[in-house]
Amino acid sequence: MKIIGVIPARYASSRFPGKPLADICGKPMIWWVYQQAGKVKEFCEIYIATDDERIISVCNQYEMNVILTSDQHKTGTDRVCEVAKKVKADLYVNVQGDEPLIEPESISMAIKPFYENSDLQVSSLMSKIKNPLDVINPNVCKVVTNKDGFALYLTRGIAPYTKKPITYDLYKALGIFGIKPEAAAFFSQAEQSQIELIEEIEMLRFIENGYRIHFKEVDSKSIGVDTASDLEKVRQIITKELAG
Repeated sequence: MKIIGVIPARYASSRFPGKPLADICGKPMIWWVYQQAGKVKEFCEIYIATDDERIISVCNQYEMNVILTSDQHKTGTDRVCEVAKKVKADLYVNVQGDEPLIEPESISMAIKPFYENSDLQVSSLMSKIKNPLDVINPNVCKVVTNKDGFALYLTRGIAPYTKKPITYDLYKALGIFGIKPEAAAFFSQAEQSQIELIEEIEMLRFIENGYRIHFKEVDSKSIGVDTASDLEKVRQIITKELAG
């Protein structure tokens, strides 16, 4: 199976402009993500997908594969789907460009279900929420699955919700997913769905249109960088790792 890793990178983020090039211990954040993806043994190739010449320049500087994508894309998944049109493969794996601490083992877990189920079109990862603040943080996407691990719903709210004290595990979706060419072709031509627009979660486009997304649970310690505070946490962790 030819498997391609794709790292979407957008410079003009509304919440954190220039995020992919944010400095972490002397290297841009996108470099750290690329290094982690490079440790995934299943990947035949890895590409950064961007619409910005500044990111392309940095990728060339650090000898990272990069593909110029349209500046009209509304989501990172759209960038992955454009790469799927340009680079032929059996499977494309999205690796979020703002998770420099993502574990290669976790990325591999998003690939595993495709070997177990040949009919599967989309897979993703989830992990237990350990920080109580993440439960109410709208930047953290929560996921609810059925007993077989297929997504019932994804939301920025609290789910499942209870009026009683929370005594059960809640799960957050990680920014890694695998997608077959057929699903990529569907996504790239389909209109944004109603709930997707409300929640601002593009994976809901698949669910609203009848696709089944399988979620694999992993014990990931990765931190998605959504704010300057997140960036500082990542800097501190990587600084300690380099010192150690």
